[in-house]
Amino acid sequence: MGLYGERILPRIQDKAMSRKSLSDVRTRVCATLHGQVVEIGFGTGLNARFYPSDVTEVLAVEPSALCMKLASSRIEDSAVSIRSAGLDGQHLNLPSDDSDAVVSTWTLCTIPDVSLALQEMRRILKVGGSLHFVEHGLSPDQRVAKWQARAEPLNKRLAGGCHLTRDIPALIRDAGFTVEDLDTYYFKGDPKIFGFTFEGRAVKR
Repeated sequence: MGLYGERILPRIQDKAMSRKSLSDVRTRVCATLHGQVVEIGFGTGLNARFYPSDVTEVLAVEPSALCMKLASSRIEDSAVSIRSAGLDGQHLNLPSDDSDAVVSTWTLCTIPDVSLALQEMRRILKVGGSLHFVEHGLSPDQRVAKWQARAEPLNKRLAGGCHLTRDIPALIRDAGFTVEDLDTYYFKGDPKIFGFTFEGRAVKR
């Protein structure tokens, strides 16, 4: 990844994703989590204060050592037990049919083989377990989508592999999930090419 990706980008993302405007979204996405939760793309632990009391343990999957270091105080302050559970969402070193929920917040855009990662998430969930997500991606507005396609190569270089054109609900369904709740919107204050948002919950049936 180089110096920028390893040492600079995690600090930029920590500041950018700490915005107060994102707190309401994190609250909604985490509100019904329970039992053993696997968080894909734990980052700097920005979801830690939003885990409800029904969560018994969080297994954090995060490839960046610096992110985990920046997350240390949030982990210590969390009322929920949090432990590291691997580096790669595409190859989870976790048992099948074992976890109650998976949570992903603005992470699926960066995983190289997102289809494989979603299959892994479904594998580790119990039947009836749920994937809670908020992600940005492909706009239904053709003019915005064209600009997303134009901007994506540069955005991937600057933002850690972040894709702008992924149809997140379609990818989740293709992995075998049933999408039960879905809200789509442009995130207020963000340019449209970065701000088209999918927020919802999918279930392993």
